Amino acid sequence: MTKYNAENERIKREYLTYLKAAKGMSEASLDAVAKALHRFESSTKFRDFRKFHVEQAVAFRRQLSEATSAATGKSLSQATLLQTLNALRAFVLWLAGQPGYRSRISYSDAEYFRLSEKDTRVAKAIRERPVPTLEQVHHVLAAMPDTTEIERRNRALIAFTLLTGIRDGALASLKLKHVDLAEGKVTQDAREVKTKFSKSFTTWFLPVGDGVRVIVDDWVAYLRDQKLWGGDDPLFPATEVVNNGESFQFESAGLSRRHWANATPVRAIFRSAFALAGLPYFNPHSFRKTLAQLGQRLCRTPEEVKAWSQNFGHDDVMTTFRSYGEVPSSRQAQIIKNLNRPGEHGLEAHEALKTLERIFRRSNL
Repeated sequence: MTKYNAENERIKREYLTYLKAAKGMSEASLDAVAKALHRFESSTKFRDFRKFHVEQAVAFRRQLSEATSAATGKSLSQATLLQTLNALRAFVLWLAGQPGYRSRISYSDAEYFRLSEKDTRVAKAIRERPVPTLEQVHHVLAAMPDTTEIERRNRALIAFTLLTGIRDGALASLKLKHVDLAEGKVTQDAREVKTKFSKSFTTWFLPVGDGVRVIVDDWVAYLRDQKLWGGDDPLFPATEVVNNGESFQFESAGLSRRHWANATPVRAIFRSAFALAGLPYFNPHSFRKTLAQLGQRLCRTPEEVKAWSQNFGHDDVMTTFRSYGEVPSSRQAQIIKNLNRPGEHGLEAHEALKTLERIFRRSNL
């Protein structure tokens, strides 16, 4: 059975180059687009894109709705369907303007790669996901061993994530020079740190407990004073792996002097740490929600809310509210019940409403 079409490969490569060079798409996003295109080609038995017909799109939508995930064996989620169809719709729109295709494909053909309005609402619905509490993260840190330098690195990595809310990609690429303990800050310089949208900004250490800060301080001091590493060395170095000639097995030999290639080891460390503490796995990104909820409790003025939001690298405070500001169901119930008790929390609620009103007014200016 044919597994590819040479002419399709050429135009796909041209499209992916366009997305990367002109649209600034990340490698992860490009991979998702390539996967969507391959799904569609498979459904048409790799028929030439120039022979596209809307019936192919209709059949593909039906097949996609009946498909199952190779990882879970369950039906594909509505969010996956939406992402796949959106990628194909954008591709057909682009293809309709290309030489050799514009006479065969119309712009309106792209509309056949669209979910119904009902399914689109389901796909975009925000689902409440578990978020670790500060107490849970403190428990994880207390349960982690710190005898070897690998164990100390792993413990410091989780402490630093809580202290800053930094993304795992940036975490894996940080250098010692990016951390200023005296000022209590980390400079996320996009020229060297893998930040989202290649944006540079400064993150200040957050009030998450003195013990967390001590773990980070001790780790940085260990790298600088005992290992005598310099500013260009990694803050969280990869593990040095060597081949044991006697056992013919690869073994850990401490820290290497290089960065991790990606954030996969970071997530593995998180998974192991939470399992050791007897807790369900929470990924590094979930800490940003933990910190956003902490900010909701601590911040009392629009200026404080804005400063907390900037610490996440957000220009607009509403980005923080939309992305991480959902109130957990348990807390939502408590708030509503308290509001139904006249006099107990009236002043606090009144001040909170005034603060939100000022925030929304400023964000709409």
